[in-house]
Amino acid sequence: MLRDEPQFARLFVGQSLSVLGDRVSFVAVPFAVLSTGGSASDVGLVAAAGLVPMLLFTLAGGVWADRFQRHRIMLVSDVVRFAVQGLAAALLLTGAAEVPHLVVLMIVFGTADAFFMPAATGLMPLIVGKDRLREANALRGFAQSTGLVLGPALAGGLVALAGPGGALALDSLTFAVSAAVLARLRPRGTASGTPRSPSGAPFLAELSAGWAHVRSRTWVWSGMGAMSVYHIVVLPSVFVLGPVLAEREWGGAASWSVVTAGFGVGSILGDVCAYRIQATRPMALAAAALAVGSCQAVIIGSGAPLALITILEAVTGVAVSLFFVIWETTLQTHIPEAALSRVSSYDYLLSAGLMPLGLALAGPVSESFGVRPTLYAMTVLAVPAALALLCVPAVRRLPAHNPGAAGGSDGVHPASRSTEAALATVCTTHIPEIMLNGNMSGGENACHGTS
Repeated sequence: MLRDEPQFARLFVGQSLSVLGDRVSFVAVPFAVLSTGGSASDVGLVAAAGLVPMLLFTLAGGVWADRFQRHRIMLVSDVVRFAVQGLAAALLLTGAAEVPHLVVLMIVFGTADAFFMPAATGLMPLIVGKDRLREANALRGFAQSTGLVLGPALAGGLVALAGPGGALALDSLTFAVSAAVLARLRPRGTASGTPRSPSGAPFLAELSAGWAHVRSRTWVWSGMGAMSVYHIVVLPSVFVLGPVLAEREWGGAASWSVVTAGFGVGSILGDVCAYRIQATRPMALAAAALAVGSCQAVIIGSGAPLALITILEAVTGVAVSLFFVIWETTLQTHIPEAALSRVSSYDYLLSAGLMPLGLALAGPVSESFGVRPTLYAMTVLAVPAALALLCVPAVRRLPAHNPGAAGGSDGVHPASRSTEAALATVCTTHIPEIMLNGNMSGGENACHGTS
């Protein structure tokens, strides 16, 4: 795969290093806050400072990525994040860092992140043939899962030897490497063959056109709904209640790190499976995998021996990785390339963007009803949501490859497709004239990608 796709090979190397740096940063930032004399509340404040811009700018990032060259947007994002992490490292290493400095830097970092992610999803079909997208996404997932295992260990060593500033300096360098790779990347032109529109398409019109792609495909909006449940309901069991239970009953952080490492190893195996499996009905397999992955809460709260919990968490790691690789590949296969970043921006907003809601509620709910009952309730909510996704006909029937002219096969009703085709003709003929004085320059046609 890496030999056959040199453009992807370059991106893979750069992004693998960047992911490893991100995992190091994930561990180092809380210690950076504490090293300045900050409190636990300050740690949460800095974390939120990086997250809020994601909520505000992800949709804008999707529109921009469908307008402009995606690898250039990623390059700018990497340069900004290189500067942010480098400045944070310098402040920490010189002892000049304070909590407000870190808050401001994380706001800038989160804003750059919001533009990077939709562009990265939309870039893949421009550097990899459609028949290799699944393999490419599996390799990308493999790098992320490996970073999940290696990053915290590397971060622990760096923080111990060079302090949080040294760890963030390493993360800064990985962004520099990623930017250098992106500068040499030469993606193909638009994969869909749909021409870019003249400048002047309004921002909100383009955003609305992206949403039209979501709501016109049952498998897309139902998949996003099931994923939202996973992020809001299941992941708080891992990020909030799991550590609480480990501290109370398992002996603390060391035991919890064993469980999380088990999940990480399972994630790696899941990426390997995704690389090899060629499902004829990929979304049906993804929905079944999501149902397995949604069992994490009940496993954590089961009261089983630690070794068994670790093994079962590894199984859920396989399922979760399999789901996300299939989901990204299916989006890249069935969504027109010219609208892909906008669709993925809704995906990020409705999944990762809503996760803080679950994180905020998990603690108070568990304090009212108990940790274990809350974990069981999470499973009662999440597993049926995944099984409901499996019951959706458009999900079960969606083929691995987009047959193009076969109306309705991708979840769009044939009548809707005819309406969209007529709308595309009207847009192509008249909208550029009407929108000539629009408020956003360099944009896509507001009706671009209506197929």
